[in-house]
Amino acid sequence: MRAMDVHKMTDVELTGKLKELKSELFNLRFRHASGQLENPLSIRNCKRDIARVNTEIRAREIKA
Repeated sequence: MRAMDVHKMTDVELTGKLKELKSELFNLRFRHASGQLENPLSIRNCKRDIARVNTEIRAREIKA
């Protein structure tokens, strides 16, 4: 996910995407612990996406 895509989302979409990403991160960690994760870099990418969404949410809170 690119930062430009996050900027275009509405507040409702951002909260929904954040929930979705946190769920995905949980599943990735579970698969990693059980040895079924093929690409360990997907955990890092998911964390970065969560950070992008959180940053945009916080920026909008400050701006408002």
